[in-house]
Amino acid sequence: MIKASLRTHLTLWFAALSLLTLLSVGFYVGHIATGQMKQASGNALLSTARSTAALLAVQLHERQLEVSLLSKAPLFRKGDLNEPDILTLMELRTQSRAEYAWMGVADVDGRVRQAVNGLLVNQSVSQRPWFQAGLHGEYTGDPHEAVLLAKLLPGAANGEPLRFIDFAAPIRNAKGETIGVLGAHAHWRWVTQIVDSAVMQKDAIPDIEALIVDFDGKVLYPEVLAGEQMPKDRLVTSSGWSTANGFVTASVAVPSPANAKMNWYIMVRQPLEVALQPARTLLYKLLILGVLAAVAFVVAAYCLASSLSRPIERLAKSAKQVQEHQPGAVFPQAHSVLEIAQLGRSLTGMTQSLLAKERQLQDANASLEATVAQRTADLTQANTELLNLATHDALTGVYNRRRFDEKLAENSLLFQRTGRTFALLLIDADYFKRVNDTYGHAIGDDVLCQLAVLIENTTRATDFVARYGGEEFAVLLPEIEEPDSPEVVAEKIRKAVETAVFPTVGHVTVSIGVSVAEPSDRDTSALLKRADMQLYEAKAGGRNRVA
Repeated sequence: MIKASLRTHLTLWFAALSLLTLLSVGFYVGHIATGQMKQASGNALLSTARSTAALLAVQLHERQLEVSLLSKAPLFRKGDLNEPDILTLMELRTQSRAEYAWMGVADVDGRVRQAVNGLLVNQSVSQRPWFQAGLHGEYTGDPHEAVLLAKLLPGAANGEPLRFIDFAAPIRNAKGETIGVLGAHAHWRWVTQIVDSAVMQKDAIPDIEALIVDFDGKVLYPEVLAGEQMPKDRLVTSSGWSTANGFVTASVAVPSPANAKMNWYIMVRQPLEVALQPARTLLYKLLILGVLAAVAFVVAAYCLASSLSRPIERLAKSAKQVQEHQPGAVFPQAHSVLEIAQLGRSLTGMTQSLLAKERQLQDANASLEATVAQRTADLTQANTELLNLATHDALTGVYNRRRFDEKLAENSLLFQRTGRTFALLLIDADYFKRVNDTYGHAIGDDVLCQLAVLIENTTRATDFVARYGGEEFAVLLPEIEEPDSPEVVAEKIRKAVETAVFPTVGHVTVSIGVSVAEPSDRDTSALLKRADMQLYEAKAGGRNRVA
C-alpha cells in the first residue's frame, strides 16, 4: 500500500469521485440520446417509405385502371380491331401520358393490328407474358428489358438498357367474347422518378437513399445497386425499420394493383453515422465538460485538503513533541466543533457545485427532448401535407382520381344498403389539346384551374368534385331530387363554363355525360361506363352539350 499524506489522499479521492460521477452521467445521457435518435430516425424513414409506397401504388393502380377502362371503350365492342378511331384513342392517351413508351392492340393470335407510331404492327407478340396474361384478365408486370422494341426506340441518355413495366387488359366485343388484348409499356424511369420525387420531398432528412426491392430481396433500383441481394429479415421487421451494416433502414411493401404479377418493397435508408451525429456531438460536449469540471474539482480539493490537514499536522507535531518529551509542545486552541462546522460549510459548497452541474445536464437533456419534439412535429406536418397530396390534385386543388374512386365506392355501397340513389357527371373540356398547342401548357393549366373553380362554384356543398384525368373532371351528386336533378346541375355547369371568359384563351366549352346509379349495377364500373358513353354521345353530337 502506497503511503501518502492526508492532503494527497483527499485530493485524489475528490478528483476520482467527481470525474467518475460526471463521466457516468455523460455516458448515460449519451446512451439515452443515441437510442432516441435511432428511434426518431427510424420512424422518420418509415414515414417516408410508407408515403412513397402509397404514392407508387396509386400511380400503378391509375395506369392499370386507365388501360382497363380504355379496353372497355365502345369502339372495341364493334369487334373490329382495325377501326382507325382505336388508333386515335390510343394516341390521345400516349400524348397525355409521357410515361407510355408503346401502346397497341393485338388479336387473339398475338398479331399486332394497330399501335402508336406504327411500332410492331403485324408482328407477333403471342409469346410475351403481357399478352398471354392479358387474354385472361388485367395484368401489371415486373420491370424487364425491352425485347422487340429495343431497336425501334431511342436508348437512354446514360446508355442504360430500356426497361419497361407492362400493363394489359382483354378486349371483348358486344357478345363478351375476347377478341384481343390492349397492351401498354411504361418506362421504368417513370417509376423511379415517382420514388425519387417522393423521397426528395423529405428534405429535412439528410443523406437518405431510396431503393426498390423485389420479393426475393433483389435490388431493382437504383441502377448502381441493381442485382444486389438484400437480407429478407430487413424487408419485414416488427418495427418497420432496422439498423445493420452502417445504415438505418425502413422497409414497406408496395400495395399491388389487382391481378398484378409483382411484389415490391420500398426501402429508405440513412447512414447510421449521419443519424447519430447529434447524439455523438452532445456526448462529446458532455465529456469535455466532465474533464474541465474534474480539473476544477482537483484544484478545489487540494485547497480543502490543505486547510483540513494543517490543524491535524500541528496536532501530530505537538503529540510527537510530547512523546519525545520535548519541551514547548503547544496544542491549537481551536475547538473541534468549529472544525466540523468548517468541514460542513466546505461540503455544502461542493454539494451546491455538483447540483449546479446536474442542473446543467438536465437543461441539456431538456434541450435534446425539445429538439426531438420539434422534429417529430415537423415530420407530422410533412405527413399531413403528403396525405393532402395523396387525396387532392396538385394542379387544380380539387380531389384527385384516387380519392374519387374511394368516394364512388362509398356512394355505391350506401346506395346498395339504403336505396338512396346518386348520379355521376363526367366533364371533358372540348378541344383542350388546341389550347395547349396554341397557348402552351402553362395557359392550359390555368384553364384547368379556372374550370375546377367554376365547377365547384356551380355545384352544391354536398357534391363531390374531382379531377378525373387530364382535362376531365368528375362530379358525384349524392342528392338528386328536384329541382336539382343531374341534368339541371350538368346544364348549370355547361352554361357557367360557356359564359365564362378565360384569360388569354377567351371562351371554353365542355361536354358532359350524365349517369344515374341503378339497382342492377353490380359495381361502380357499370355507372362509369354509362357516364363515359354519355360523354361520348355529347362529343359526337357536336360538343358543348349534356347527354
